[in-house]
Amino acid sequence: QVLTMLPLLFPVVSQVMQGALYSHARTVAIAAAQEGARVAGSEGGTGSEGAAAATGFVVDAGGDGVIRSATVSSQRSATTATVTVRGTAMSVIPGWALASNQSAAVPVERITL
Repeated sequence: QVLTMLPLLFPVVSQVMQGALYSHARTVAIAAAQEGARVAGSEGGTGSEGAAAATGFVVDAGGDGVIRSATVSSQRSATTATVTVRGTAMSVIPGWALASNQSAAVPVERITL
């Protein structure tokens, strides 16, 4: 009885695992983007410092083991700093790559009188 159900169980388990891996990659990407935006938006911060902070966050969180081919872009204007992290989640299903593109924007810190 149980052995006949086993072939049906493997695809379900694979999909659940894939969902968990995608969710983790998405969470790491948004956290990295938020960290990068916070650094870029700080008084005296730059877009390149924000991108470096986001990249460092991804590496510390597991790098390619969490988000494959991660790329980080950053923009900073006089009022807003934005960091975007793009990559793909690890896959347990061959040939299936789920993209994760997450952005965070913060106001730039500045002294006003």
